[in-house]
Amino acid sequence: MQPNKLRNLRSLLRAHASRRDLAISGVEGHVGLADTLAGTCLHGGEHDLAGKSILLATPDQLTTALALIELDGIAKRLVLCPGDVDPRHFDAIATTAGIDVIICGEDATQLRHLGRPLRRAEPAMVRGATHDAPSHCTEWVLLTSGTTGAPKLVRHDLASLTAPIKPSTNSRDDTVWATFYDIRRYGGLQIFLRAMVGGSPMTLSSAGEAVDAHLARLARSRVTHVSGTPSHWRRVLMSGAADTMSPRYVRLSGEIADQGVLDALKAAYPGAAISHAYASTEAGVGFNVIDGQEGFPATLVTGDSLDADVDIKIEDDTLRLRSSRTAMDYLGAGEAAIHGTDGFVDTGDMVERRGERYVFVGRRGGIINVGGQKVHPEEIETVINRHPAVQGSLVRARRSPITGALVIADVVIKPSASEARVDGDLTRLAEDILQGCRAALRPHKVPTRIRFVPKLDIAATGKLQRSQ
Repeated sequence: MQPNKLRNLRSLLRAHASRRDLAISGVEGHVGLADTLAGTCLHGGEHDLAGKSILLATPDQLTTALALIELDGIAKRLVLCPGDVDPRHFDAIATTAGIDVIICGEDATQLRHLGRPLRRAEPAMVRGATHDAPSHCTEWVLLTSGTTGAPKLVRHDLASLTAPIKPSTNSRDDTVWATFYDIRRYGGLQIFLRAMVGGSPMTLSSAGEAVDAHLARLARSRVTHVSGTPSHWRRVLMSGAADTMSPRYVRLSGEIADQGVLDALKAAYPGAAISHAYASTEAGVGFNVIDGQEGFPATLVTGDSLDADVDIKIEDDTLRLRSSRTAMDYLGAGEAAIHGTDGFVDTGDMVERRGERYVFVGRRGGIINVGGQKVHPEEIETVINRHPAVQGSLVRARRSPITGALVIADVVIKPSASEARVDGDLTRLAEDILQGCRAALRPHKVPTRIRFVPKLDIAATGKLQRSQ
């Protein structure tokens, strides 16, 4: 393939360059997509970065987005470093990825010891830059969450990342995307690429921004399509400011989307299409469910999927995927292969068939052992979350000298249900929740205690913070 024919992000954006309304927005600023084709966000430009392995360790998502557009097709490898990565892992990341240059912000205190050249970038474009011709099929390397240690480095390219993105059949051209995710993680990056490939404006999130302030910003941007985890959306529903925006499309991914949150979102946004997608950093996007029901139709597994690009099977009660969306491999010696010899990725997500539908019951690695019997926290949370007074829950283990572990549940109740409740009311509510668990679950899965809490901790990935 000739260098000037390489498919890269900047070449995809040129198809939309004449539209002056297209822009990427963040709390740091607002940059027109046309400006990204005629300028640079890098101090010193990109002229000496061709063929280099680059760590994108910028302090904000807008700068990362601009650097991705500028360097895709120029750099050999781009490693996306989310803002929540433990600095203790920087050296291993830089060594494993063979980093030549680090793109950073003004404060590079935690990066100087790595011994690589530092190049500063800003969330703005300087016009008049001369761009190198694309010469590489750039590798895009994403980090796993690393909740149990150093993150793994997952190698994609633009082709695998954009494979799930189909040409739009919507005649309306006023789509504006937003996501509660960080675009330096797979879920957020997918939405960023959907906006860029489809020629839509994009509004980015910002770590630490209050929910009501974020929603107000989305409303000012006239956002129509919004993506986030179920935990993100529960926080929106709890904020009292959900009606600040009026999206046409609401998308959930990253965690189990139970019926409670799906129904609550439909009630909050009756004019919106509600969907929940399954994806992982390694396997890519598997499928998108649009019927408003939790789980997914069994027909996706039996071969009647409308998406011919993805093969799905259930083996040992876990979901397995095979498609062109799958990552190439993990970087680093000694890492296991991402997929088996048959090309399927074992996602580690466990499912159970109920009638004509499969439902997610939890992660294989998150099982609680109660007296030798397996308990999936997510299965219990789904039951608890069905209660009309419950906004969300987190099930966890407490050590027991007799059974090894006991199941307890932290529960957040809806604002409308929490007003004027006293201790006696909460005691009755806890018993009512437990009665629902007893009716739906085997005895060893029923929590031994319900603890009401004001909020649940959410990790930077947008998922519930589960202790390891």
